[in-house]
Parts: sequence; C-alpha cells; structure tokens
Amino acid sequence: MRLKSGIWVAAYVRRCHIEGAFAAVRRRGAEEAGAVYLKISRLDGTATLYGPAPQAVFDDAQPVSRLFTIVLGRDGPVPEADVEARLTREIGFDPDIWIVEVEDREGRAFLDDAVV
Repeated sequence: MRLKSGIWVAAYVRRCHIEGAFAAVRRRGAEEAGAVYLKISRLDGTATLYGPAPQAVFDDAQPVSRLFTIVLGRDGPVPEADVEARLTREIGFDPDIWIVEVEDREGRAFLDDAVV
C-alpha cells in the first residue's frame, strides 16, 4: 500500500528540518496520490529538481513507497530559473502536483531511495 502524498510530504518536510535544512510546501497537490517534485535550492541561484521515477524502475518483488529521480541538475546544479520553468510546465501538464522546496547549501535531498 502506498502512503498518501500529503502524509509523505509532511514527513519529508519534518525530516529536512531535523537534518538542519529549511523546507516548505510551495504547492499542495492531490492529497491521495499527487506527484511530488522536490526543488533543492543551494541558496546561490542554482538548484536541483527531483521528480517521480518512471514506473519502469519499480520492482514488484520489493515495492517501494516512492522513488525519485533527478529531473534537472544530474550533472550539477542548474540555474533556478530553469527549475522554475520546468515546474511551470509540469503544473500545466498535471495541476495536482506537489512542490516542496528545500534550502540547503550542500544540496542534500534527504532521500533514501533515489534513482539517479
């Protein structure tokens, strides 16, 4: 059974705060199953964007609640304007998405399960 998006986001924000980073929900999506995007801002004008991993990476033998992949910034942080433009396109495609912004100078995402 998959954890509801609203509960997952609340737990993620709390984890970020425990680790010493600031995190805030910028956009609330569908409570039950909205896709979650994570913008990791390095506070220098650059950021990395994480989004839902494609369904092809899920393993039926070992199901995982949520997997994330780097959408923008795989080779290093990109300008925040690029991330914002991508998020705007994602909202146009799916208005039920969640956006969580994390401010961390080290660029830590605090994800245990991330597909690179």
